[in-house]
Amino acid sequence: MTSEGICYADNACHQAVEIVRHEEVGRSTRLLAVRCPEIAKRILPGQFVMLRPHGIYDPLIGRPLALFDVWYEGGEPAGIEVVYLVKGKLTSWLAEQAIGQTVEIWGPLGNGFDPQPTDHLVLVAGGIGQTPFLAVAKERLGIATFGLPNRNASNVSRITLCYGARTADYHAGVDRFQEVGIDVQLATDDGTAGHHGLVTTLLEKVLAGEPKAPRTQILTCGPERMMEAVAGVAAEFDLPCQVSLETPMACGIGICFTCVAAIATKDGWDYRRTCIEGPVFNAVDVVWDTTK
Repeated sequence: MTSEGICYADNACHQAVEIVRHEEVGRSTRLLAVRCPEIAKRILPGQFVMLRPHGIYDPLIGRPLALFDVWYEGGEPAGIEVVYLVKGKLTSWLAEQAIGQTVEIWGPLGNGFDPQPTDHLVLVAGGIGQTPFLAVAKERLGIATFGLPNRNASNVSRITLCYGARTADYHAGVDRFQEVGIDVQLATDDGTAGHHGLVTTLLEKVLAGEPKAPRTQILTCGPERMMEAVAGVAAEFDLPCQVSLETPMACGIGICFTCVAAIATKDGWDYRRTCIEGPVFNAVDVVWDTTK
């Protein structure tokens, strides 16, 4: 969202950390908690860490994982939780790691979500895209604070999560969202839970029922085609929308230029590194189709 993200990679902590919790939270989906107080004190909702094996070099390249939540000991931030889908070499390796074992991480990275004044915050997730939103919700509801020093984020009156997946058992961590008072609206491609169809159709139904007075803002994360569609719905309803891009990354610190995204400029568009200038962008700035 801003150039502030440039400083995060320069000041990222790079360390070997202990796994303190590791459990299944959905089909092929696991929650990992690691002890890393320095990162936990500084990380903001929407930021991420890079994770890779410690002491071995296959797989070599790390994987970006968004902050799900911060956990505490004695009232102080002690570590972070991330949620991941088991689908490739690194995540398959990670799924086999037990409590007490060590992984290597560096972060916090990226710029995170901009906590703009809002009455109704609508979170739209597809696939594994719900992962950045628990911390967002806890901050905006006044349940938790993030950053060092703690940043002041304006509170919201209510939060709705529109969460789409292929089938019901891919919905992961729904109970965690409900526990903090979020209105969770589910969608599935096969009709096994909630709305039978696209999560964007569910979003349209939620927005169509909105009174005109409250300020509403949309945050979205998930497959690119879904986020493009959400951006279109936001434009249709004339609502601000922030997107968290899931562009594949290799280094996470802006060196390799593998994670570039097309972002609008005053002269047209140019590539921006998702790990540095992103992963969060204003939806109106993202050029979804550069051939137009």
